[in-house]
Amino acid sequence: MGKKIVAMILAGGKGTRLHELTEKVAKPAVSFGGKYRIIDFPLSNCANSGINTVGVLTQYESVLLDEYIGNGEKWGLNGVHSLTTTLAPRQTDKGMAWYTGTANAIYENLEFLESTKPDYVLILSGDHIYSTTFNEMAYLHEETKADLTIAVYPVPWDEAHRFGILVTDKKGRIVEFQEKPANPISNLASMGIYMFKYDVLKDALERDAKNEKSEHDFGKNVIPMLLGEGKKLMAYKYEGYWKDVGTVSSLHEANMDLLPSSKDLSLEKIFNGNVMYSEDNCTAPQFVSKFATVKDSLVNQGALIYGTVIHSVISNEVYIERGAWVENSVVMAGAEICKGAVVKNAVIGPDAFVKEGKKVQGTKKDIALFVEKEAK
Repeated sequence: MGKKIVAMILAGGKGTRLHELTEKVAKPAVSFGGKYRIIDFPLSNCANSGINTVGVLTQYESVLLDEYIGNGEKWGLNGVHSLTTTLAPRQTDKGMAWYTGTANAIYENLEFLESTKPDYVLILSGDHIYSTTFNEMAYLHEETKADLTIAVYPVPWDEAHRFGILVTDKKGRIVEFQEKPANPISNLASMGIYMFKYDVLKDALERDAKNEKSEHDFGKNVIPMLLGEGKKLMAYKYEGYWKDVGTVSSLHEANMDLLPSSKDLSLEKIFNGNVMYSEDNCTAPQFVSKFATVKDSLVNQGALIYGTVIHSVISNEVYIERGAWVENSVVMAGAEICKGAVVKNAVIGPDAFVKEGKKVQGTKKDIALFVEKEAK
């Protein structure tokens, strides 16, 4: 394109609906797919798009996330001509305060953006599962001379109330926007992916910051303000896999989608031919005993399988004893499932200990979550 794009990833969410999984860990740092963390997806998408300047805005329980991101080496974003940095709330001459909304988080980092001199700013969520490049979206944004382009995705009507909802004209221009409406007028949902002209973004954020009645949120305040002012807002229709993993059930479902038998999906289709970068744990190869039964499952390196595993995602360093049964479940790194234990329709947290004979059993609509560790 010949234009400089800087990406800003909003990764400060608490993720309360993931319950104990995010008690001490930021939602973007939660494990996914046996070997990844959720934050791997937006960072890999930036790397695969050739976007080489990325700011990751952290806040809640950020220590592990900061450590994991480091200097961006995992995603090839630590070179001479690339930059990855974490941007936490900081004390200034105005005092110390948490980010109060999505728009406020970007506003508080305008100094960083000024130093990078972007033409466009791409704002992303740090807690969605999808694999893409942003090149087509950037092309549409430039060709239409849009002030703001929003990536959109059709969602089931019964879920539309959870999202920002848009209406477009025949040319894809956004003519109406509702933020999490009780009675949605469309099922075309905002993905929380925004590409702004930088000067438009800066001006909007500075004006929003002065508005004492504003919640300083893109969906609630900034987007409606720009739409009301007649700015050119365009919709980019995304057609690949995308999931907001905001609940235990949706996190479980997204993991199950990686398995080939899931609704004609598979890991390869979800990754859409793109490279997914992550941390190499440098552990021993997986071991599957002659006593084990493993069917239709993903098993990461370092796992020791002696029991039965069916249609499940098993992370690194997991130990499943002979006589244990794991089905339709996600088992995160370091967990141990003892003999006689039954795990079905469940998410087992990192380093959890499912003792001998224990049953952790949910339903396909109500996924069980187990995070208890071995008593020392």
